[in-house]
Amino acid sequence: MSILTRSWVFRPLPALVTGLAALALSSGIAAAQKPYGFATLPPGTLNYTTSSAIAKVLKEKAGINILVQPTAGDTAIKPMVNRNEADIGISNIMEVGNSFKGPLKDLRLIAAVHAYRTPFFVRKDSNMHTIADLRGKRVELGYSAMRTLDAVGRAQLATAGLTEKDVKVVLVPNVVRGADDFVNGASDMFNFAFGAPKVREVNATVGGIRVLSIDEKGMPAARKVMPYGYLTEVKPGPAFIGVEKPMKVYSFDAVIFTNSKASDEFVYKFLAAMDKYKSDIVAIQPVLREFTLPFAYKQYDVPYHPGAIKYYKEHHIQPTPFK
Repeated sequence: MSILTRSWVFRPLPALVTGLAALALSSGIAAAQKPYGFATLPPGTLNYTTSSAIAKVLKEKAGINILVQPTAGDTAIKPMVNRNEADIGISNIMEVGNSFKGPLKDLRLIAAVHAYRTPFFVRKDSNMHTIADLRGKRVELGYSAMRTLDAVGRAQLATAGLTEKDVKVVLVPNVVRGADDFVNGASDMFNFAFGAPKVREVNATVGGIRVLSIDEKGMPAARKVMPYGYLTEVKPGPAFIGVEKPMKVYSFDAVIFTNSKASDEFVYKFLAAMDKYKSDIVAIQPVLREFTLPFAYKQYDVPYHPGAIKYYKEHHIQPTPFK
């Protein structure tokens, strides 16, 4: 082969190299922009509002592209995250804890982010004021798409010495459907978390709602049904619709979780961004005002992800018992 021929053979290489470099660069950019799935509950729920607020702020402030993925309920969220079909999820600690004890061994916690305050609501013009007044009434239970909320309902009934046998059970798949059934007159109460848009909607639709008071002396009985529950105090105000006087309401923790396959870098960056941009997130979702690093790192029976543990250790945060 002549020198001229060899020159002709190698002449296109610079263009080829340039093309490959451009392809690699574009692939890198695409990979960097790949969204992280955030599995959550349907629109109208507290979790949907929370996940949407976090996704918006972390994308704008930290460059983490998070795609909110609404589902029918917690029973769909947990396996999605466990199988790495969604990178992170938000649920309650009972759902995650019970699933980790069962088949979903790859679940890992990132942070507890706030307390769910989930009282029983009734119509304001009813003659019901305490949970004990639900005896013989139509009470929503079951929650086929949010299984542990059935335990939450039964635990609250237990504070008044009531069981399913003392009420007329109305089966509902999730809290959104339960709220709709309440509005339509199919039940005498509904169970929902403060801060959810649906609570405000129901309040306006039925002409006012009231929170039933709970007997603190009944909490030992409630913990036999659901050990993660505790009481927190609330006062009348815009955030606590249906609260007519200072009172304690049934509460348990909301947690953000991932799976064992998630990278340490992503989990660390996610938690760091939540911590750094908390004020921006709270401006959209006030319920996250409760989120702090000490609140986030609690001693549950589910392991934390190594990326989260690294961030807590760097900030000298030790795990604390949940309330």
